[in-house]
Amino acid sequence: MAALRAFKSAESRGEQVPDIVCYEKQDDWGGQWNFTWRTGTDHYGEPVHSSMYRNLWSNGPKEALEFAEYTFDEHFGRPISSYPPREVLWDYIDGRATQSGVKDSVLFAHAVRWTEYDEATGTFTLTVDDLKNKRSLTEEFDEVIVATGHFAFPNVPDFDGIETFPGEVIHAHEFRGAERFAGQRLLLIGGSYSAEDIGIQSHKMGARQVTMSYRSAPQGFAWPDGVDEVPQVASFDGSTATFVDGTSREFDAVILCTGYLHHYPFLPHESQIDSPNNLYPEGLYRGVTWQKNPKIHYLGAQDQWFTFNMFDAQAWFVRDVILGRIELPDPQARQESIDAWLETYSGVEDDAAAVRFQADYIRDLIEQTDYPMFDLDAVVDTFLAWKKDKKTDILTYRDQAYRSVMTGTMAVVHHTAWIDELDDSRERYLSSQPSADEAQDAARPA
Repeated sequence: MAALRAFKSAESRGEQVPDIVCYEKQDDWGGQWNFTWRTGTDHYGEPVHSSMYRNLWSNGPKEALEFAEYTFDEHFGRPISSYPPREVLWDYIDGRATQSGVKDSVLFAHAVRWTEYDEATGTFTLTVDDLKNKRSLTEEFDEVIVATGHFAFPNVPDFDGIETFPGEVIHAHEFRGAERFAGQRLLLIGGSYSAEDIGIQSHKMGARQVTMSYRSAPQGFAWPDGVDEVPQVASFDGSTATFVDGTSREFDAVILCTGYLHHYPFLPHESQIDSPNNLYPEGLYRGVTWQKNPKIHYLGAQDQWFTFNMFDAQAWFVRDVILGRIELPDPQARQESIDAWLETYSGVEDDAAAVRFQADYIRDLIEQTDYPMFDLDAVVDTFLAWKKDKKTDILTYRDQAYRSVMTGTMAVVHHTAWIDELDDSRERYLSSQPSADEAQDAARPA
């Protein structure tokens, strides 16, 4: 969506842009924000892309991800809170893309099967399945933008004895809601955002006990009663998990919050990123253009603090490379740039440094294009304030409000505290104040 918007922006100023086709496997756009109840495979038999679940609310302030050239004020026409639920964020990104009139460039329910590059002609041949009409087609292109993200293929490690566990074992990718874990003892394996959010969501929905097992270090929040952290799992024996510190507990269900893989089955291996989830994957010039073949570009391949506006900065840069407005240096100079960024990244030692690193990266991209520059240092401050709020109280940080870096508008406080809000619909969220009956219906059960 960012790439399509970037080309439309150039076209609206009278520039000639190439013919663009976007192949989208899902029936609608929105990527991760395109919620489905399905897990495993979809109605076409394709692997489900989205990891979205019911009652998910943004776990970072919207002020940190706001588009510089399409603000929340412009879309909603009034201030909203800093932590919207999934329907509201999908509405925002859908509204921007719809306003651009780029949906005609998207072929939905089209899955790319293979990409073949011909060095002699400098062109790509793509083999694509039209899932609705059950036919295959091939098309030739001059450039390829890989905009699939990298949070769709779960990393599923093995644990000694886990095959004996009698309860449910799923990956966070398959999690669709915490209601069914009410009254249960839940083990989440992993020590990052998925474990944190699913754990707190499960606590909110009435889980009896939520235990998070970390590999390297605990998250260290002031967890509420019924939520805690333990070291890495050593083994399972039936419903009992034993940890590396020798302690054991019984559980009713296990959720693997163990991250995702860079996996691009439609590309030959020599064109695929092979990297852990980090802020600067190797092999990408300016974090987007594939060093081994600079006609392949990746958007959103990094671990992310900034999200939507980083995708924009990347998309505008890639657009200008394709339009010839930015001339790529020779391979040696590109590698020197990659090495310099990797050297800087090697000095990142904590979250604050990581946020600043990504801000500098985005600034570097924007300075080379006509994407509107915004106060990246102010967004860094918002991220750091968010981290502080979470340390203060993991249950109330979503009730805080921040000021938009783009418009100066101060967010409002949502009419219902997050811990008590069980209705994440757009309609309820945007209602100025729920009625007494609605508030009672949505109140957290005792």
